[in-house]
Amino acid sequence: MRNYLVEFIGTFFLVLVIGLTSINPGTGVIAPLAIGAVLMVMIYAGGHLSGAHYNPAVTIAAWIRGKCPSKDVLPYIASQVLAGIIAATIVTFLKQPTSVSEASLATFPALVTEFLFTFALVYVVLNTTTSKQTEGNSYYGLAIGFTIMVGAFAGGPISGGVYNPAVAVGISTMGLSAWNNLWIYLLGTIAGGSTGALVYKVVNQDE
Repeated sequence: MRNYLVEFIGTFFLVLVIGLTSINPGTGVIAPLAIGAVLMVMIYAGGHLSGAHYNPAVTIAAWIRGKCPSKDVLPYIASQVLAGIIAATIVTFLKQPTSVSEASLATFPALVTEFLFTFALVYVVLNTTTSKQTEGNSYYGLAIGFTIMVGAFAGGPISGGVYNPAVAVGISTMGLSAWNNLWIYLLGTIAGGSTGALVYKVVNQDE
């Protein structure tokens, strides 16, 4: 139960910051910096407890890698998605005077962007947090947070820079994305994360 609570807290603050920095009045072009930073600090806070996934695509990838027990996969995902919904509801309350416009997505470019940067995220996560060669390092949170920041800056104009199914549910709840776009995020992130885990296993066969 402790691990599920940690996953809830980390995902909650990630989605909360995404909403507060993205909905007008937001932080403009530097929003990705705040988003990467909150993910980084929450990873440092919870990494030693739950693994600090805060992302269903990462949980699935960790399971493929053999670093997340099967019994924890669905509870982790449920905690993350619930946190995203509750955080989105609070953002909507805090920003209620503001009108929110849904992002317009080009399906295939958005799908490819979500796939590629979720792949990058999982590849970094697994190499910095699960590899014997990097065991005990102090930079894993910074590396992961910066990966999200880079992905948000680079892919944000194309797909919104989500890279996380729980975040996808959260921004849909806030009205930042149409619910009929949800499948793009789910397919792109889960496929990208799973591919990242498989590639990790290929290039780290000694583990």
